[in-house]
Amino acid sequence: MTVLQKKARGRRPEYFEDPAVDKLMAITMALAGEVSVLRDRLDTIERLSEAGEKISPRSVDEYQPGPDVCAARDVWREDYLGNVLRIVHQELEGMQRDSDSKVYEENVVHVERE
Repeated sequence: MTVLQKKARGRRPEYFEDPAVDKLMAITMALAGEVSVLRDRLDTIERLSEAGEKISPRSVDEYQPGPDVCAARDVWREDYLGNVLRIVHQELEGMQRDSDSKVYEENVVHVERE
């Protein structure tokens, strides 16, 4: 049996200027991951119940979703993470717009000088 290490090695990656924001994002993503796992387990319980199967921790752990269930879960997860990360995506889009606008303005100034 392989024993997994409990802590990642090396420095934590930094994405934001403020380290507190990186820590908050890490906490948020860890919680989002836990909610996603809980959602899949609840979905499994509902499907087992609907099929008249016995529900136990073992039956939930051993459940093997088919391709249609996996596809439905993937759609849910995509929407869920989109909602969780909406503010980050909006911030990145704003930064991209600002960058594009700055480049455009610099090009206009350059063309006017020519």
